[in-house]
Amino acid sequence: MSNLTTARDAPVPNPPMDGEVDLSDLICRIALQDRRAFDRLYLATSRKLFGVALRMLRDPTEAEDAIQEVYVRIWQKAGRFRPGRAHPMSWLIAIARNLCIDRLRQRKAPAVPITDATDVADPAPGPEAMTAQSMQRRRLDSCLAKLSARKAEAVKSAYIEGYSYQDLADRFQMPINTVRTWLRRSLLSLRDCLKENSL
Repeated sequence: MSNLTTARDAPVPNPPMDGEVDLSDLICRIALQDRRAFDRLYLATSRKLFGVALRMLRDPTEAEDAIQEVYVRIWQKAGRFRPGRAHPMSWLIAIARNLCIDRLRQRKAPAVPITDATDVADPAPGPEAMTAQSMQRRRLDSCLAKLSARKAEAVKSAYIEGYSYQDLADRFQMPINTVRTWLRRSLLSLRDCLKENSL
């Protein structure tokens, strides 16, 4: 996985689970914006998290879209993870589960009862994590300001407000594939900008 958006476009891999992979270490390295750690985490966990999303959403296409957002959230929230306080896989499943719950709540008839999903609580952030999150949000806002107004609106609508690709295609009156390309390029620009601002 070479960037944040390939999780959506590439087929869900079926790699052998590597018992030597230290998920806690990878998440901590992702908090430092380590791209290689992010790629390894994706390869080691995407099959499991896709299964969680598919079980809850009951729709392969929607599950693929959800997984795209799940890994964006993992990238953004890695600084909240505290080794020893939560099992890393449980923490990742909590992110996937909570995102799927948000999607189910947007439906008038949920695909499955929320109570049927694995009951894993998302650990609340402590003061240090909240401070880091505030600093990251300021950096993100600064980088969003460097995008065109329409692209910044599309990114915020997709990844903060939860609008689908089809919703954005309708709003901006453009083909859905163009919206995907727009978001992919915008995320790459944001990634590079955040990396520069973190130095």
